[in-house]
Amino acid sequence: MEEVVAWLQSGGYAAKVVTGESGKRHIITNSHGTPFDIFMPGCESGRCSSIELVVAFACKGKFDVSKLNEWNSEIPWCKAYHDSVNDPSLDMDIALSPGGTYESLNDQFLIWNKVLGNFIAKYDLR
Repeated sequence: MEEVVAWLQSGGYAAKVVTGESGKRHIITNSHGTPFDIFMPGCESGRCSSIELVVAFACKGKFDVSKLNEWNSEIPWCKAYHDSVNDPSLDMDIALSPGGTYESLNDQFLIWNKVLGNFIAKYDLR
């Protein structure tokens, strides 16, 4: 987890490890002026096989969730969901194992940033 924070910071991102309400640690950072979380499931002996990038938006139930099926059918990398009050969220999984490299991670993170920016702009989520 600390390696991912250092990688983000080396790319100019503010990033830190936080402990959620459940007691599990994750990373918080931001892009496009929007904070998002990075979870690291599947960790053994200090190494993790993947990372999950997650952003949730608070629209106070005013988001039209019918738009999410169209988004999910058009965008293969990041999937959009909604919660119980119809607030949208976006997530992307990045495999780190076997043989994950920083070059691959950089490429995948570039996709995340592009797709996140498009999601924010398309649905006016500023």
